[in-house]
Amino acid sequence: MKTKPIPAIVMLTAGFITCIVAIFQKMELLAFTKTLLLVLILFYILGGIAAYILEKNFKAMKDEKNGTAEDADSDAQDAADEKKDNASEKSEEEEEKKAKEE
Repeated sequence: MKTKPIPAIVMLTAGFITCIVAIFQKMELLAFTKTLLLVLILFYILGGIAAYILEKNFKAMKDEKNGTAEDADSDAQDAADEKKDNASEKSEEEEEKKAKEE
């Protein structure tokens, strides 16, 4: 998963909400500017942390999925080999029975 745009999306969403709240409260320009700058910096950092956590978890899930797939492939191969061995043993037993009958 691409997590690069997550910090920017979180930051811009928080900034938009801050703007809406400031308009409804009729906040002064200087107070609004300081608040907006603080909110943008804070939520950019929080978005970066969230992106880092998501990236770690998706890598772990991807590794588990690949490991599970490899285990399943090896199990399937073992089962196929076992079937071949059983089939060859049965054919040998059948040949022995035919030889005894003759």
